[in-house]
Amino acid sequence: MHLEGKTAFLTGSATGIGRAAACAFAKAGANVAIGDLNMDELSLTRDMVEKLGAKAVMFRCDVTDTASVEKGVKTTIDRFGGLDCVLNNAGMFGEFANILKTQEDQARRLMEVNYWGVFNCLRAEIPVMLDKGGGTIVNMASSLGLNPGPHSASYSAAKHAVVGLTGSVAKEYAAKGIRINSVCPAFIETPLTRPLIEQAKDRGSVKGPNALGRFGQADEIAEAVLWLSSPASSFVIGVNLPVDGGR
Repeated sequence: MHLEGKTAFLTGSATGIGRAAACAFAKAGANVAIGDLNMDELSLTRDMVEKLGAKAVMFRCDVTDTASVEKGVKTTIDRFGGLDCVLNNAGMFGEFANILKTQEDQARRLMEVNYWGVFNCLRAEIPVMLDKGGGTIVNMASSLGLNPGPHSASYSAAKHAVVGLTGSVAKEYAAKGIRINSVCPAFIETPLTRPLIEQAKDRGSVKGPNALGRFGQADEIAEAVLWLSSPASSFVIGVNLPVDGGR
């Protein structure tokens, strides 16, 4: 897939899926704008992108803060002139727990980051794309947003919200040249998820996690993001794409 001359804007790009996606966009020839709260790791992502021959800009981004998101968008426009491809990837996990043992403040924080963060990003990104005549947006949902499991009520609920948001907004802007979809991974081995995978194994919540019998890798999700961001998926609108090994 080729995205020469395009600009990709990614949140949650310091590690894991976001880093893998930033590198995938770089390999496809896009300019890459990356945001996160972890600036040390984000700088490593930027270095990786530039080593692949792409131009890059990085910015601190708290997706729960509208002004922070808007500043990241402006930084990208000032450097590259606009947005063509977006990955709204920033998110967080909570502990696996029965709902009666779930802390209310943690449940609210999961919704604030995982749902309201995507909401804030869309509201900052869509006007820019409208001015430019279109683009692609991929939201990071989850297989738990399609098929919830036990001990994940708050996280599943937040990702269900992303799934609903994606489907609705996609239909609002498809005719205006903006294609919006989401990717719904199952457990992917990243620095962020590794402790949770071990916790789930200990509880017996994850046994034979999917038809393949293994956890996914960040690069596998990045390839799905790249496809949804490319002309190869030009007839795909409002899809919440499971990339879950057959979970």
